[in-house]
Amino acid sequence: MIISNKPVQYLLVTLLALSSSINFASTPVDSVSVKHETVESTEASHTEAAGHGESVGHEIEKEFNASELINSHIGDSHDFHIADWNGHPISFSLPVILWTNNGLEIFSSAKFHHDNSGEHVVDINGQKLVRYKEIIFYADKFETMTADQKNTGAFAFDARPLDFSITKNVFSMLMSAIILFFLFFAVARSYKKNPKAPTGLAGFLEPLVTYVRDEIAVPNIGEKKAGKYMPYLLTIFFFIWINNLIGLIPFFPFSSNLTGNIYFTFVMAFITFIVTTLSGNKSYWGHIFNTPGVPVWLAPIMIPVEIIGMLTKPFALMIRLFANITAGHIIILSLVSLIFIFKSIAVGPVAGAFVLFMSVLELLVAALQAYVFTLLSALFIGQAVEEHDHH
Repeated sequence: MIISNKPVQYLLVTLLALSSSINFASTPVDSVSVKHETVESTEASHTEAAGHGESVGHEIEKEFNASELINSHIGDSHDFHIADWNGHPISFSLPVILWTNNGLEIFSSAKFHHDNSGEHVVDINGQKLVRYKEIIFYADKFETMTADQKNTGAFAFDARPLDFSITKNVFSMLMSAIILFFLFFAVARSYKKNPKAPTGLAGFLEPLVTYVRDEIAVPNIGEKKAGKYMPYLLTIFFFIWINNLIGLIPFFPFSSNLTGNIYFTFVMAFITFIVTTLSGNKSYWGHIFNTPGVPVWLAPIMIPVEIIGMLTKPFALMIRLFANITAGHIIILSLVSLIFIFKSIAVGPVAGAFVLFMSVLELLVAALQAYVFTLLSALFIGQAVEEHDHH
């Protein structure tokens, strides 16, 4: 079996498309995890009759917000929240890359001091910037916006610079790309040394590559044309699978929800749509614009229906991957939240058992969703390149 380096080329194209799309509109979440914390306030009460002052401490408990916790974990952010120490968040700051009115600006997200409410103003070469729910705005324009405009500020391009930052999702995407580079190059090097009996990493990956070829590509595309699309199918299979696994590891530098990001799944599905459209043969387009066996007078109805059918295929790809991965993260985080909602350690063992079960199930889902996305992509490509015999 020959391992091609073409998956690397497909991966580079995918990364270029994804790096800008993920930051097009960041998910509106807070980057600091919500904890079950207390705030102490001291009030000085001076009583003249007693002749001295007393300081009375009051503990005001902040109500736990499960939705805020879940959104902060499944959403994108400009830094990795690692832990809290004495009430202060410990995080790994990522570079902020903005195209502003004054041109390109690059600085660390640490300048925002973990503020996500638009209160802390950052001065970058004379430009005042604030961050609100992971979206960076010009401070002067942010003050004039209504609450609804702030919540939908991702598309307020007149009030915010273009954001090309290395966010948590982009960081994980680049990390998974590096992992894929090492995997493919290591396997290719192994086959050059010993093409007949793969060992080590090549021995582990060969059954997976063979499975994608024999069970996905060949049955859906055909033996003659399957080889042409194998690099693309291998790329999306391993790329999605590795990112699914990265999202299940709950600590830095992993824990991102890349495949649960709607912009990521949109670009992946859009690439499949482009590959399918460009691969379409005469028979494929003839079926869309001149459906066999359909009267001519039905063409005004059938052509729009066929075009809608073309668009629903990538839409189904996008929603299926996004919904399944996000749902798994939400369920696990909801189970963990039960401990804080009931405020009882007795719930811990029960919630922990369900979390363990769901985590094991998510390992299966991680591979299954990569398989389904690759299978449907091969199916759509196969429909575009299939030769029809008309008698």
